[in-house]
Amino acid sequence: MTFEAGATAKPPTPRFSVVVPAYNEEKDLPRLIDTIDAARASYGRPDAIEVVVADNLSTDGTGAVAAARGCRVVRVEKRVIAAARNGGARAARGEILCFVDADARIHPKTFRAIDDALATGRVVAGATGVRLERTSAGIVAAYVLILPLVWLTNIDTGLVFCRREDFEAVGGYDENMRFAEDVAFPWALKRLGRRRGQKLVRLRAHKAIASLRKFDEYGDWHYVTMLPRSLWLLLCGRGAWNDWVDRYWYRPNR
Repeated sequence: MTFEAGATAKPPTPRFSVVVPAYNEEKDLPRLIDTIDAARASYGRPDAIEVVVADNLSTDGTGAVAAARGCRVVRVEKRVIAAARNGGARAARGEILCFVDADARIHPKTFRAIDDALATGRVVAGATGVRLERTSAGIVAAYVLILPLVWLTNIDTGLVFCRREDFEAVGGYDENMRFAEDVAFPWALKRLGRRRGQKLVRLRAHKAIASLRKFDEYGDWHYVTMLPRSLWLLLCGRGAWNDWVDRYWYRPNR
């Protein structure tokens, strides 16, 4: 093969793109990147995995920290978590899209496990699930409340993955949703897979570690009390509801 003078070789298409939505994550992001680097080394093909940080209007050094660690940084102007996930996905070049929160940590064998799952042809998408970085009575109670939904739907959290073409087929994350977009998205993939005889999968042996900073900020029992409180706020009207959503999801203490 020959190249014309001045031509540059096109970089190879990554196997995986890890998309990280980020708002003011300069503190926790390096810890996640450390675990992605370990998983990249374990996979054995470092150039097969890229990291795309979708900087969602951070006011700290998130973008600089990500760039210094070799991540591609994309600035997403729409301050909605779903928009950040979609913005990162649009910039990503990988065949398989992976989505993980900036305060998580992933298992070192994550990418090999995803390869093995998708190679069966029976899987449309999946998630790793999570282990909790600490426990308490309140945290366990919250976990027990969520667990039946996971069992019934097979929808889980942690690092979520799918093929790029399937992401596009379902339209990505719903940007009209200011939260719970990470539930609606795998549900859409589940419907897509059902038509093709495919299913969602949970990589139980390769769980990510979930941050509990919301519990650190609001208290270990806050999730249990939040459910009835959210129903009350719905009855109070859109203004009260939107204010609560802003405070809980979009004005974090960082």
